[in-house]
Amino acid sequence: MQPTIVMINGAFGVGKTTVANGLLAQIPDSMLYDPEEVGQMLRKIGAGIRSADEKIGDFQDDPLWPALTVEVAKRLFNEYKRPLIIPMTLAHIPYFTTIKDGLAQLTADFHHFCLTASTATIHRRLIEHGDEPSGWTFQRTARCVIAHRDPIFSEHISTEAIDPQKVQHYMLDRIQPS
Repeated sequence: MQPTIVMINGAFGVGKTTVANGLLAQIPDSMLYDPEEVGQMLRKIGAGIRSADEKIGDFQDDPLWPALTVEVAKRLFNEYKRPLIIPMTLAHIPYFTTIKDGLAQLTADFHHFCLTASTATIHRRLIEHGDEPSGWTFQRTARCVIAHRDPIFSEHISTEAIDPQKVQHYMLDRIQPS
């Protein structure tokens, strides 16, 4: 039986990391892979080679990021042969499809979930996490909330009024049907 890959998408502050960490504790031998670390690596490397005109504000806009995100997942998945839990915020459809399709090619046991909540709920959670109301994550909220309504981001799970454990149990039921 092939290990599973669980991709958890959603806006910043919607609960991806909380749910991912809960799944990590419930899916035996699973590993957490955060593609944001690939983006941070690219930003650090690019800082030394890009001119001021070439600077990329969002690392997801680096042309290398989508392909490297999939490649790192592939290497981790093939080397360790363990379930991967991958939380990330993807609202740009071309990046999303590149990454989702690339991950789905690694295993037939691939699952994508998009966590959703209202802008007000997400902003409240971001403030609780210490984010500044004028900060980058706040600026991205409306774009993500609107984009994630698109059916391409299905399967949607609202985190508006349910606790993370219920979201985790729902995902586990979908991942490991009885």
